[in-house]
Amino acid sequence: MEANALAGNKNSGTREKDDFYPTPPHATNALLDRIEFKGDIWEPACGDGAISEVLTKHGYKVYSSDLFDRGYGEPGIDFLKVSEKNVVPFSSIITNPPYKIAKEFVEKSLEVTDDKVAMLLKLNFLESVNRYGMFKSTPLKHVFVFSKRLTFYEPNSEKKGKSGVLAYAWYVWEHGYTGNPQIDWII
Repeated sequence: MEANALAGNKNSGTREKDDFYPTPPHATNALLDRIEFKGDIWEPACGDGAISEVLTKHGYKVYSSDLFDRGYGEPGIDFLKVSEKNVVPFSSIITNPPYKIAKEFVEKSLEVTDDKVAMLLKLNFLESVNRYGMFKSTPLKHVFVFSKRLTFYEPNSEKKGKSGVLAYAWYVWEHGYTGNPQIDWII
């Protein structure tokens, strides 16, 4: 396999262990150009700190954790097993969750926050009968679609200038919002 293989574009068809693909900084900056968050933020799938570092540079207080130890944040925290009783209150959650359990991340995030939840997910997350019910019963306010495909580099790879192969968007839920989701593009 080439050292610069891109997420979702591997010749072998295999995925990175535990769906770990660090978020490009410009993707998080694009979110922060559009949405303001209040209070403390939790990044529960922090990986190597890609999102957390951008949030911190923008002046946010961020608690970073991950199930796995990738040298950043507090390792060994299984986000899906936390309960409201044992969580310090966080206003918002911003993360790029493992896609195979993204729906569960959304649901848990809405349980433990009181302001906003922002998830970087594939655009096709909008599809599926299973997620339709979740979308209809949760306060999804914005979907910010990247007009240019994001490139996710594998950790420790040589970064080359190839374009990604999958469409991504920031999905933003806001507690108390009752309207239809608004769609916009990140150019």
